[in-house]
Parts: sequence; structure tokens; C-alpha cells
Amino acid sequence: MVDILGLSPSPSSPGAYALILKETDGERRLPIIIGQFEAQAIALELEGIKPPRPLTHDLVKNVLDSLGNTLSDVIINELKEGTFYARLNVEGNSSSHEIDARPSDAIAVAIRFGVPIYVAEAVMEEASGIPEAEESEEPEEESSKSVRPKKGRSPAHTKESKMEQLQNYLKDAISREDYEKAAKLRDEIRRLQLGD
Repeated sequence: MVDILGLSPSPSSPGAYALILKETDGERRLPIIIGQFEAQAIALELEGIKPPRPLTHDLVKNVLDSLGNTLSDVIINELKEGTFYARLNVEGNSSSHEIDARPSDAIAVAIRFGVPIYVAEAVMEEASGIPEAEESEEPEEESSKSVRPKKGRSPAHTKESKMEQLQNYLKDAISREDYEKAAKLRDEIRRLQLGD
């Protein structure tokens, strides 16, 4: 089983995002490059932001629910020529179905149902990695940086007002269904939060 560790813009593919999955009971991480729309759909759901109208992945959930079906789990089951493949495991009243899907779509639907995400061991062995010990060095680097408030204001006050302003812009972008701008604002909010 894996958890979603994060989403970040892909430096190698403009307009794409890297979705990082991490083993629940391990250290391996699996990066998957996904499209902007799917990244936004995943990010909005993870952050609990509900758009005014259902996105495609919300529609899939609504259709399955209305037909009396439920999603039991999803699995990223294959990697062929650099492309990941996934499957939705759907349970109905008297039958079960395996539905092929792109991993990004499968994950976007999985988080809407709150079901586990699995990765086949062969895929993990081929495409995952274990991060180097860089994480232990980060606190030292951060503690050596000095932050000076501008114009006599405390850093907390400046950061809080900037955060509030960005969150208002984010709500506005979502209400206008400008998800590209919403994703950029979300990333900026995340950068501010991680700067603590």
C-alpha cells in the first residue's frame, strides 16, 4: 500500500506534475508524471476544496454510487516502456469488475472513495527509489538562515496576511473554475506553509 507524499511541477516536462507515492510500511518512493488536469483533481480533493460543479473524477464516483457499486481499491499493476498502468477494482451487488485506468485517474477516483492505493511489487522494484539522507540535513540548513522582518513588521504578521490573501485568491479562482490559476496559488500557499 502507498500514500500520496506530494505533488510538484515536473522540471523535465513543462505543464506536467510529479506525483510522489510512498510505501506505507517502507521508505521506497515512486514518482509518476501526470498531467495538469489530473494533478489539479488530486490536489483539490486532498485539500478538501469542492469546485462549484463536479469534475470528471467526481462524476465517476457519482455514477458508481448511483449504480450501487463501490470502489474497493486501485492498483498500479504494470510498467511497460516507461508507461504506468493501473486498475480500478469495483464491487457491485453481485459481481466485481476490474477496470483499466491511467494511474492518475485511478488515484483521483481512489481518494474520492477513500480506498487504498496499491503498487505491484514488480513495479516498485523497477521504478521506485529510496531518498538519500538529505532530509536530516534540511533542519540544519534552515536554522542557519536568518529571516529579517521588513519595515518593522513581524514575520508572522507578514506571512499570515499573505497567506490570507492567497487563500482568498484561491477561493475566487475555484469559483471562476480557473483551475490552472488555482493550482499555482495552491503551490504558493504550500511554499509559504513549508517555510515555517
